[in-house]
Amino acid sequence: MPSSAPLRPKAPNAHKPEVPISYDINLPYVDVNKQSSSPYPQYLPSWEPVWFDPLPPFKYEDPALRVKDRSKPNLLGPGSKVQHIQPSLGSVVKGVQLNKLSDTAKDELALLIAERKVVAFPDQDLIDAGPDEQEQFMRHFGKPNYQPISGSMPGHPAFHIIHRDGNRDEIARFLSQRTTTTLWHQDVSYEIQPPGYVMLGLLQGPEVGGDTVFAATDLAYKRLSPTLTSFLDSLKVVHSSANMINHARLTGGLVRKDPVDTVHPLVRVHPVTGEKCLFINGEFITRIEGLKEPETRWLRDFLMQHIVGGMTSRPACAGSRALLSCLTTVPHFVCIPSSLSLSFPSLPALMLTHYVDSAIVDYIDEEYGAKARHIFRLIALGEKPIPVYDEFE
Repeated sequence: MPSSAPLRPKAPNAHKPEVPISYDINLPYVDVNKQSSSPYPQYLPSWEPVWFDPLPPFKYEDPALRVKDRSKPNLLGPGSKVQHIQPSLGSVVKGVQLNKLSDTAKDELALLIAERKVVAFPDQDLIDAGPDEQEQFMRHFGKPNYQPISGSMPGHPAFHIIHRDGNRDEIARFLSQRTTTTLWHQDVSYEIQPPGYVMLGLLQGPEVGGDTVFAATDLAYKRLSPTLTSFLDSLKVVHSSANMINHARLTGGLVRKDPVDTVHPLVRVHPVTGEKCLFINGEFITRIEGLKEPETRWLRDFLMQHIVGGMTSRPACAGSRALLSCLTTVPHFVCIPSSLSLSFPSLPALMLTHYVDSAIVDYIDEEYGAKARHIFRLIALGEKPIPVYDEFE
C-alpha cells in the first residue's frame, strides 16, 4: 500500500551531472590570450582545429647506433663538464651548446642519453633560438609527434605546451578526489612507435618547486626475481589514448586525433644498450592480454609502486632553482627539461625513453593558486618496442 509518509521536496539540481575533474592537472587554467606575464608569449598554448591521421609505421635507426668513438670527442670537448646526479642515471652537462652541435655530435649525444637516461644542459641558447630551430634540432633524433588534445603553437603542432598560472579552485577540486598531483606515465606510449627522445624546455617557473621526477625502468626490471621476469617477458599490454580523448570530448575540448590502441611488450629491449626495461604506464594501459581485469590492475599497480618507490631520481642543484629531476621508465628518449642553474629560462635536458615520470605540483600559493610554470615539449618518435622474444609478433 502507498506510504503515509510525507513526500520530501526534490533537492534542486539533485541529479545535475558533475563537471569531470581535469584529466591532467598541468593543463592551462586561465585564458592565455589575456595572460601577459610570460616572458615567452609566442609559446603560450593555442588550439588550432587541425586533424591528424593515425601514425603509419616508419623505418627508424637510433642515431646512437652510428657512433664510432664511445668517448664522444665531438660532443664533450676540453671545455665541457659532466656531473652525474645519481650513479646510474641522470647527468648535467656544462660547456656544451646544443644548437652548435654537428650531426656527429648529436649522434654522440644520443649515446650519452642512452647511457645516462636523462641529461640536462644549463644555459642553452637553443631556448631563445625559436620554434623552427628547436624543431629542426629534434628531427635529428626521430619523427615528430603531434599531440591529440593539448595546447600547441600556431603553425607548430609538434609543440606540447605546458602552462599553468593560478586557478586555485580547479586545483582544490582536483585534490578533492585525488590524494596526490603526481601522475606517473610514459609519454605517448600508445603510439605504434612511441617516443625515442624528448626535449623539455623551461620558459618560466616558480622560484622553488615544480620538479619533474623520473624512475628508471631498466633498474626496476633488474631488481625483480628471475621467476617473475620470465613471466613478464612474455606479456603483451594494450596502451590506449581513449580515456584521454574521451575526457577531452566530454569536457568540450578540441580533439585532433581519434583514439589509438596499440599492443606493446610489457618488457622491451633497449636498441642501444640491450637492457631490458619495463614498459609500464599508470595512465595509458587498459589491458594485459591473457589476464583478467583484477589481475591486470594488481600487476600494473605492483609494478608501478615498485618503479616509483625505489627507482626515482630528483637532482639537487646549486642555488634555489631545482626545476628538473632525473630519469623515468620508458625506452630511450631525449628531454629538454627545466633549468638546473641559477640562469632562469635557459636549460634543455635530453632524456631517454626508458622511464616513467611525473611533475610535482608543489608550487601552489594558498591565496592565488599555482604559480606560473611554462614549459614546452618536443618528441622524436623512435623504434617499435623490441620484445624479449622474437615470437612475440
